[in-house]
Amino acid sequence: MNTNRRSFLKQAGVGVAAAYLTPSLFSCASQPPVASVRELGLQLYTLRDQLAENPTKTLARVAEIGYNHVETFGAEINMGGKATFWGLNVGSLRRQLDENRLETHSGHYLLDEFLTPGNGSEELLKRYIDTAAELGQRYLIAPVPPLLLIDKLTADDYRFMADQLNKGGTLAAKAGLKVGYHNHFWEFRTLADGSKGLDILIDNTDSDLVVFELDLFWSEKSGTDSLSYFEQYPGRFPLWHIKDMDPDNTAPVIGPDYDNKSVMEITSAITYAEVGTGSIDFKKIMAEGKTAGLQYAFVEQDVITIDPFESVAKSHDYAMAELINK
Repeated sequence: MNTNRRSFLKQAGVGVAAAYLTPSLFSCASQPPVASVRELGLQLYTLRDQLAENPTKTLARVAEIGYNHVETFGAEINMGGKATFWGLNVGSLRRQLDENRLETHSGHYLLDEFLTPGNGSEELLKRYIDTAAELGQRYLIAPVPPLLLIDKLTADDYRFMADQLNKGGTLAAKAGLKVGYHNHFWEFRTLADGSKGLDILIDNTDSDLVVFELDLFWSEKSGTDSLSYFEQYPGRFPLWHIKDMDPDNTAPVIGPDYDNKSVMEITSAITYAEVGTGSIDFKKIMAEGKTAGLQYAFVEQDVITIDPFESVAKSHDYAMAELINK
């Protein structure tokens, strides 16, 4: 991997970066939506550096802070065709989670080849389905479109990805899983034909097979009203990322002044905040969890400026006190 791609992954926080930066790194609409969530998860990308250094201690600290479940990222397929996470094989990771009474309902798995027009290889997807099933996960989430296409995505690319997600959902269903897609900001850009990428993906996927994980930071940072998506597509968002925005840096990053800029240029200027200390009105958004079909909520923070464990503890404590099961 070249330096630019590595830098992008670090800056964009796509939930897969540590797989490249370290030496070794839903419910669908057909099921009744829930009114609230009772537990809080952590997207482990938030602690990518700590996991790379010592996954055992890191997972123990996550549990001590009070998180109930975690969302994985950064799976690597070794020479034997098996997945590893931060040097742990799947069995070892499962044991670590069990010892810390942590569940994992979903994971981020990079599906570049599968989602690339002209390729569409199912090889890695099938391995990741096996991995997710072994971990006891219910959702296999594509965290990002093919990395080489991000700055030039077209409506046709999104339609191809939608078709592939349907195919992936069919394969995953055989293992009792659903596939899903996690957004950033570029899915909200207005494309040449006037459409938006996220709308194309939702409109052209089967709600029984494909779910969406709404990253609330990125929807809000794009200037989008997150609630409007719940109203337009009820039940399609069983997973959320709860990530707060630096109150001194709230300007939207889509529109005429931004859409011709590279993703790397845009993400390098973005700053974050611990949940409850930023500008996003999570209470207002959480009130519409039933409409969205919310089942699992995950704290995530792409870049942290204080002690990382202090950061995730601060976000956890606010979310549990003010947002979860309210």
